[in-house]
Amino acid sequence: MWTVVYIASSRQLAEDLKANLTSEGLLVMLRAAGSSQAGDTGAHEILVPESEAEEAHEIISETLSN
Repeated sequence: MWTVVYIASSRQLAEDLKANLTSEGLLVMLRAAGSSQAGDTGAHEILVPESEAEEAHEIISETLSN
């Protein structure tokens, strides 16, 4: 089952975080959050398999603190 681990404020931030997570070997899926008309400027959910959620949280925390 896929689990939302972070909601990014923009598609660009979501893509950057996805790149970091996939470089660590995690499976990642992005999904627009809220209005489907938000496009690239709207919030995007970052999802990973439930078994990888804890590791994903750690990687995202490290990435955002740098």
